Amino acid sequence: MNIGFGEIALIVFFALLLFGPKKLPELGQAAGKTLREFKNATKGIIDDDEQKTQKHD
Repeated sequence: MNIGFGEIALIVFFALLLFGPKKLPELGQAAGKTLREFKNATKGIIDDDEQKTQKHD
């Protein structure tokens, strides 16, 4: 499922309409922090699984 430029532009347009230009940077920053925390958490889980499989080998 690939998102193209048109879909991203449409999402940004509706976000501007919904939240306004002043609130949008705050929402983007919060979304970025959330995504970063999610990636770090999943990386930690994957690293733990790899360590367990290496111990069993």
